[in-house]
Amino acid sequence: MPERIVKPRLGVWKFASCDGCQLSLLDCETQLLTLSETIDIAYFPEAASRAPRGHYDLSLVEGSITTPADEARIQTVRRRSKYLVTIGACATAGGIQALRNFADIRAFSAAVYARPAYIRTLATSSPIAAHVPVDFQLHGCPVNKHQLLEVISAFLAGRRPGIATHSLCMECKSRGHPCVLVAHGTACLGPVTQAGCGAICPGCNRGCYGCFGPQDSPNTPALSEALTALGLSRAQLQRLYRTFNADAAAFRSESERHGD
Repeated sequence: MPERIVKPRLGVWKFASCDGCQLSLLDCETQLLTLSETIDIAYFPEAASRAPRGHYDLSLVEGSITTPADEARIQTVRRRSKYLVTIGACATAGGIQALRNFADIRAFSAAVYARPAYIRTLATSSPIAAHVPVDFQLHGCPVNKHQLLEVISAFLAGRRPGIATHSLCMECKSRGHPCVLVAHGTACLGPVTQAGCGAICPGCNRGCYGCFGPQDSPNTPALSEALTALGLSRAQLQRLYRTFNADAAAFRSESERHGD
């Protein structure tokens, strides 16, 4: 009787998010089928509603921590996971919902819900790494599917993922895109944003919105100075840094520098 092969177990976990990063995994299509031959996709909310018992060799976590229940559940996920990788802006920086971190959550609840006293929520939306140890963070809103496959393959092989951390400007140059900031005077976060999207927006003559979060050495004050020279006001600068990665340290500190 042939010996049964035990595959490494993969778990994909959802917290406060839009599911876009899980969809990036589904977008792998035929590559995902190939991957399933070498790994047991034991839990994946986009494909199954129940999480089997036991431990996982690799857990991919999408979404931010926004409720007391989330705080407790992420501790359980961490205990059951050999490696834990956060995927996407929500899991790595709190996501677009982290805009609540700059306001009064009680006022928001009162404006949205008829009986806000019944709502159990935290005052902030925080990244997974603020609550448990994380082995790797994959940025993006949503994540790049090719980078996601690289991360999974790397952890299966016991090596560090080969993910670039330089600025988006490198991707623009490699694709021959003119610099929208210099050539057109368009506000662009490309110089301080991590590469990974393929420079989609600058390729369409639009400025980068910072979907992949801060690059490894962002000089945000210098960029703000250049944008001020283009005529952007303090309020416009603050708004520019407060999008998908508003609570990422480099973007948050620069947005606060231009506050009231």
